[in-house]
Amino acid sequence: MACGGCAAPPLTREVVISKDAAAPIGPYSQAIKANGLVFFSGQSGGTTGSIEEQTARALDSLKAIAQAAGLSMSDIVSTTVYLKDMDDFSRMNAVYAGYFKDKPPARATVQVARLPRDSLIQISAIAAK
Repeated sequence: MACGGCAAPPLTREVVISKDAAAPIGPYSQAIKANGLVFFSGQSGGTTGSIEEQTARALDSLKAIAQAAGLSMSDIVSTTVYLKDMDDFSRMNAVYAGYFKDKPPARATVQVARLPRDSLIQISAIAAK
């Protein structure tokens, strides 16, 4: 039953920052907490190393930001993985699986033409508590 006179609850919005994650390279936040959800900006794998090393760095950044928001990796409900080369999928997936052992989040993985600073991978996420 709809409530014709009910007002929507006010939006609560808080910036989440972790010193243990890569600093933003532009005008964006590492994550935003909004009404019980946390929206993570894409975390890069850096500019050096293999796809396995870059995947671990991106996921370690997500983990640090999640902890700064009072969450854990098990609170992540969705991720989007951006790969420079889809041929790296199975190697990325092997590292990714180690971070989400039980009840992994929903995920989309896409190949992109280019990532900031020529990283091999970027991962964004949404978490809920």
